[in-house]
Amino acid sequence: MKRSGVYTVLAAGLGLSCVLAAVGPAAGLGNNAPAAAGCCGGAEIGRPAAPAAPDRPTLETIKKLAGEWVQVGDDGKPTSTVISSMRVTAAGSAVVETVMPGTDHEMLTVYHMNGERLELTHYCVKGNQPRMRAQDESTAGRLVFKCYGATNVKSEDDAHMHEAVVQIADDDHIKSSGG
Repeated sequence: MKRSGVYTVLAAGLGLSCVLAAVGPAAGLGNNAPAAAGCCGGAEIGRPAAPAAPDRPTLETIKKLAGEWVQVGDDGKPTSTVISSMRVTAAGSAVVETVMPGTDHEMLTVYHMNGERLELTHYCVKGNQPRMRAQDESTAGRLVFKCYGATNVKSEDDAHMHEAVVQIADDDHIKSSGG
């Protein structure tokens, strides 16, 4: 399903920035704030995250974004360039987002629940896979994820996403960034 709205991607580590229109709901990822010290050390492998508060976002929040999101032109109107494609998979237990599909910068982000907490794994063009957990400050309209571990990262100094924020303005507007 095509969605009509705005999807903004700010990927600081890649030097990418673009504004997108989607055909459907709205949401966004990340900011460029520094990571908490030691985000890649001491990951809680195999342990469910602590329960989230009842008003915190769940996978249902992300499922509402399923569809294709297209770039916005200089005139503010949607173009035909698909920048993000989100689909529900695995019997509804995950949402897969393909960012910049079909390009040399194509990446995947898989959203899922871990116990009662929303998490994601980002499969980056840089070849690493940061794992992030929705923070307590998250709301249904502003999802804040912070890294708690990663694969293919030798140290904190290796370039990888530390944080992502998804802002859902309305059904047709997404802002996304990560750093």
